[in-house]
Amino acid sequence: MILLPALAVAQDEVRITTQRVAGNIHMLQGQGGNIGLFIGPEATFLVDDQFAPLTEKILAAVKAAGGKAPDFLLNTHYHGDHTGGNENLGKGGTLILSHDNVRERLVAGSFIAAFKMKAPPQSGAALPVVTFNDEMTLHINGETVRTFHVAHAHTDGDSVVQFVNANVIHTGDLFFNGFYPFIDVQHGGSLRGMIDGVDRILALANDDTRIIPGHGPLGSRADLIAYRDMLATALQRLRALKDEGMTAAEAVAAKPLADLEAEWGDGFLAGDTWIGVVYPGVY
Repeated sequence: MILLPALAVAQDEVRITTQRVAGNIHMLQGQGGNIGLFIGPEATFLVDDQFAPLTEKILAAVKAAGGKAPDFLLNTHYHGDHTGGNENLGKGGTLILSHDNVRERLVAGSFIAAFKMKAPPQSGAALPVVTFNDEMTLHINGETVRTFHVAHAHTDGDSVVQFVNANVIHTGDLFFNGFYPFIDVQHGGSLRGMIDGVDRILALANDDTRIIPGHGPLGSRADLIAYRDMLATALQRLRALKDEGMTAAEAVAAKPLADLEAEWGDGFLAGDTWIGVVYPGVY
């Protein structure tokens, strides 16, 4: 839904790659948000599922890694590049889990004005069957899989997934590793909330933690700290401009993030565009 340059690639040309993260936990990449895969004798567990046309390729990658048809799927938030395969998997018997707000967003449908992207209302097998308000824990394959809600960060329905014993965390779209993140201010997200959410993740991580971001390469605690520092710098500078009464257009023209652009502006959002997107959510 949000990686616009990637959408220019025909989905029949997308290749799903698999990277082992730790033990039987893998990261799958294709088109859209990074997928977490946890396989074991009791169950196959997915975190997010990209777009509907990619489901068969994703299932083939799961099988190649040693998994079976997914028993559980957790949606970290409602965006289509993380929930697009829900209906396919739901019809196949996968139990879908999410925060309460994710189901509500899917039922209602959505329109992201920043990209003029409309998602129709979902129903039936596409919807999460089990939802939670604050946190939830699954005990599968000898692992404690803890998921918890982070309020008003990337959206109003974000979840982080922690594989406690394996020391692996899937951040959903709270972490775009190496570039500016999209923040869906229109649907409850905020720059301050992103920082607060990242702080919660950092409190759980150590130097050995493997971190699966929503987008970008597999990361470490050091990567997440660098990202958090960038977000904090951006918030400080943009808040100062907002306190001066600047409009979003005036803030863009002021070039407050020029020194960050080389490192963080080479993703799908350059700094000027990113400021325009996040500025309404600066407080």
